Amino acid sequence: MIVATASGFFRHLDAAKWADIGWASIDTLLMLAGSLPLTLAIGLPLGVLLYLSGAPQLKKRPILHGTLAVVTNLLRSIPFIILMVVLIPVTLFIMGTSLGVLGAIVPLVIGAAPFYARLVETALREVDRGVIEASQAMGATTWQLVSRVLLPEARPGLIAGATVTTVALIGFTAMGGFVGAGGLGDLAFRDGYQRAHRDVALVTVVLLLVLVQVLQMIGDRLVAHYSRR
Repeated sequence: MIVATASGFFRHLDAAKWADIGWASIDTLLMLAGSLPLTLAIGLPLGVLLYLSGAPQLKKRPILHGTLAVVTNLLRSIPFIILMVVLIPVTLFIMGTSLGVLGAIVPLVIGAAPFYARLVETALREVDRGVIEASQAMGATTWQLVSRVLLPEARPGLIAGATVTTVALIGFTAMGGFVGAGGLGDLAFRDGYQRAHRDVALVTVVLLLVLVQVLQMIGDRLVAHYSRR
């Protein structure tokens, strides 16, 4: 009876459907691989600028800080699905398409980079002020202060922020599936919701949970490694 019930519940998971799940998983990983490096590359300097322009022990630039803060908060406050729709003209101009993996990269980066920038700013604020003042007393320039003091001292926090951002990006890729981005979110929406294939939806959820858990474990290990130094 239990075996019959299990086979009945998973009746939609034939060979063709497993192939679809495999391709959807690859699409999700491609979206993550394409958007994460750009997110970190944009979010890190943006977070540094937010910190430098608002740090009390450095030369404060309230106009620059206020402008960056408004733009960052605005982009963070827009729900990702709405952001994808709003950015369709921009995505078409840059990528040539607003669908699939390529169509998801631009909104993923624009949605996640401000999020990571705020985490970078928070990590830099936690650096010991005495270390910063000592570096300034020794005549360190702003570039030297950032590259040799702030970023090395804040490395565990930066890695932790990157891990949180990666997990958020996985959630964004799933939401992007509702508007044609592909991946596991698209499969869960088409089969799990529109066709009521709950077995397919369950498998996609489990795969996303495993992916998040693996990436979180890697991030935690890196944070622990650099925290001991």
